[in-house]
Amino acid sequence: MIDAPIETWYTWLGIAAVSVLTLGTAAGIPSGPTPDATGVADTIDRVAADELPATAEHGVAADRIRLSPTRVSLRGPGGSTTAPLRFGPVTPATSAGSDDRLRRVLSGEPPNRVFDSPEALNRAAVESRGRYRRNPRWERAPNRLRIRSIRWEGTRVTLVG
Repeated sequence: MIDAPIETWYTWLGIAAVSVLTLGTAAGIPSGPTPDATGVADTIDRVAADELPATAEHGVAADRIRLSPTRVSLRGPGGSTTAPLRFGPVTPATSAGSDDRLRRVLSGEPPNRVFDSPEALNRAAVESRGRYRRNPRWERAPNRLRIRSIRWEGTRVTLVG
């Protein structure tokens, strides 16, 4: 039997290299599934595309979320994913940095009780979209994301938060 003796240095070097490679591969495996940004984007698009006012919620299994008027990104232990929004732009109305009036409408208050006119609602939405377009930032993800589309005298706004 022709065999390399186990005492040779290159055998031990090969075993060490395989061990390091195996450990590196195991450490690179994500600790959980990748968050489903596409599912969140599909729910947002369904509400935004509806001709009638609509409301929906979508569970979020991620640690962080980044909303912009044209895309949604999620980050969790399994990595990060981003999905485009086809029926945008949507108006982020999260707790950090958005107009409190938009959050109240997103929570279910009628827009005519919160805003003086459809133009005032539209101005607040345009400001929020501009802020999130210029500076999209990672925020703590909620357990459930709420989406609400508003139709008020020709003004269409889709709020997400």
